[in-house]
Amino acid sequence: MENYKKIILFDGVCNLCNTTVQFVIKNDKEDRFRFTPLQSDTGKKLLTERNIDTEDIDSIILIEPNVAYYTKSTAALEIGKYLKGLSTISSILLWLPEPLRDIVYDFFAKNRYKWYGKKESCMIPTEELKNKFI
Repeated sequence: MENYKKIILFDGVCNLCNTTVQFVIKNDKEDRFRFTPLQSDTGKKLLTERNIDTEDIDSIILIEPNVAYYTKSTAALEIGKYLKGLSTISSILLWLPEPLRDIVYDFFAKNRYKWYGKKESCMIPTEELKNKFI
């Protein structure tokens, strides 16, 4: 049922973020996730509905419909719990205090354009991946 898919909002112009989305798609064997760039109309609508200010959070966001949303390291680790090869380590790392995890996350987020580059516009999914994007 499409309404119960977990939604990943990501920086659509970030090369690291786009590579991460491709990794999640490849390893999402249970078809749990859907994706939308933070910059898209759908992304902006989802952010507004949850009163999420992208001035404070310009990172990955995981929305679990009718449950909650997660940001930064918690979002990344919650996603990892559902991916083969990452579920155990993600579950273990979630035991670390969030402020400590977010220091590491924020360091990578702050430097992601410098290290991995940036696209001019959001990625456009291929025909076979269009059903993964909202």
